[in-house]
Amino acid sequence: MIDILAKPVNPLAVEIREKGIYPYFHELETRQDTEVIMEGKRRIMLGSNNYLGLTVHPRVIEAGVRALKEYGAGCSGSRFLNGTLCLHTELERRLASFLGKEAVMTFSTGFLSNLGIISAICGKDDYIIVDKENHASIYDACKLSYATMLRYRHNDMEHLEKCLQKVPDHCGGLIVTDGVFSMSGDICNLPEIVRLAKKYGARVMVDDAHGLGVLGNGGRGTADYFGLTDEVDIIMGTFSKSLASIGGFMASSSHAIDYARHASRPYMFCASIPPASVATALEALTILQEQPELPQKLISLSNYMRSGLKAAGLHIKDSTTPIIPIYTKDAITTLETWRELYESGVYTNPVLPPATTADACLLRTSYMASHTKELLDEALDIIERTVKKHVGE
Repeated sequence: MIDILAKPVNPLAVEIREKGIYPYFHELETRQDTEVIMEGKRRIMLGSNNYLGLTVHPRVIEAGVRALKEYGAGCSGSRFLNGTLCLHTELERRLASFLGKEAVMTFSTGFLSNLGIISAICGKDDYIIVDKENHASIYDACKLSYATMLRYRHNDMEHLEKCLQKVPDHCGGLIVTDGVFSMSGDICNLPEIVRLAKKYGARVMVDDAHGLGVLGNGGRGTADYFGLTDEVDIIMGTFSKSLASIGGFMASSSHAIDYARHASRPYMFCASIPPASVATALEALTILQEQPELPQKLISLSNYMRSGLKAAGLHIKDSTTPIIPIYTKDAITTLETWRELYESGVYTNPVLPPATTADACLLRTSYMASHTKELLDEALDIIERTVKKHVGE
């Protein structure tokens, strides 16, 4: 028998550590804000999913403190048993109303939400049809479900239809797509996905982790953005981005939620979201409802930065979301660029294979409604100078 703990560390990780361009696990010493202190130095934060800037909002913080004092540090059990607080059910009711769905169930993390939803809804006799650029949690959920997974090329609706044609008549089918794709910032072609789902009798699930609080009327997400809330069967979302907390949810019909609550193992056997995290998500949702202009402010600032990056002649992906990838060729060039940006005071996220192809690595930048144009101008100057130095014109 071989030693199962003797597997070699990823060779790329070893190489980039030796080169001094290892980009992971750098420590934050302050709150998640537009400017942070990381390892003793100020950095402009362009690598956060804190889209509405609510992680530092005084009301959100105070809500968490109050809940901690009133309900304690944790629930110590699953929602099935001793882990359901009145806060959980209030958040579920509020989210269902906000999203225009009959019911909501919450999970302890966003990753767990996809595992719990898909593995409950789909089984070994079903088919799951997924966009190739979907989040990793969707792929892992497909494995856990034992269903047959078919992948279609990114936002390629002709290929999606060919996949749907492979699903036998006696099997169930679920199309799963990101609403906003986390690396490219693309928005899914939801109108065509819905049309094809109706044509072939499939159901539709949208992972709106990066769409909630960003798109749609008052931040209601991708389905609302397209006016298709009633046509999307399942909306999944997270609290760790726009809602400034931790956790996730499934929004759907009352029947689908009732079924999933009694079939989802990641829901039934996992401790529930801690009280302070539920309370902060609730307060963030309240602020979003009180200030429905926040998502538009976010988009406006993102477009401002997008225009600046284009004017600088940098190779970016054109989109209308707060995620703007800057393409930087191969992995080593990307990491050298990332390192100099980091040392110059701008934090971004490098994206390497297998998340990209070997020649299309990128720096993922993302923006907050709380950024200022002055701060973005400062970052833009550093980005333009550094990217052109390493990547070229």
